[in-house]
Amino acid sequence: MVGDEHSDPSLMRYLGATKRNMLGNHFWEYYVDDAPRIVLDKLERHGYRVVSMTGVGQTLVWCLHKE
Repeated sequence: MVGDEHSDPSLMRYLGATKRNMLGNHFWEYYVDDAPRIVLDKLERHGYRVVSMTGVGQTLVWCLHKE
């Protein structure tokens, strides 16, 4: 998952993300099939930097910031 329904549509297109609504959720999300490394490299080329990273169970979460 790389974004929610309020994410920048042009950035989501650049990432190759598709918008989906999972059964039971009341919101839309953007999803990619790429490995995290590929997505993080693309975001870095757009000026984003990783600020922190953590693991929650089998889920990894990255926080990024753009100057």
